[in-house]
Amino acid sequence: MSDDHATGVAPGDSSLGRIETEVALLMRLGEATRRATGSAEHRVLDRAAYVILRHLDATGPQNVSALAARLNLDGSTVTRQVSALQRDGLIARAPDPADGRGTVISPTPAGLHRMAAVQAARTRLYGDILADWAPTDRDTLATLLSRLNQALDSRTRRRRR
Repeated sequence: MSDDHATGVAPGDSSLGRIETEVALLMRLGEATRRATGSAEHRVLDRAAYVILRHLDATGPQNVSALAARLNLDGSTVTRQVSALQRDGLIARAPDPADGRGTVISPTPAGLHRMAAVQAARTRLYGDILADWAPTDRDTLATLLSRLNQALDSRTRRRRR
């Protein structure tokens, strides 16, 4: 059995190798760009805090278990991150209306303010980087990145079951 067959890659499908390389570069360059950006707005939240706040803003209050499941993270990891966010006044805990024994977390106004600052800074950064791209190319990139993220999320969820 050939290596291509064993990995599920069709013989001669060089696009998958290019995709692998480009995703690896995207991850490295994305982080390097964030670190190298002079704007302090990019650094008012770490990546984990930003993702948690974005999710809570989009979906509303929820318990740590639901948040961990949605973000494909271990509950203890999310608990540590949430504790740090609470210490910094960026999230608040409240009794869970569905189960009075538990709590739900939600972003505070300060957390939403920091999240919005990071989001605006990142949007400006990508606006600068993609300034010479046609709007249709930016739309296509956004659509394809969304599809890639959905496929990655789906695969991760299947493997966790």
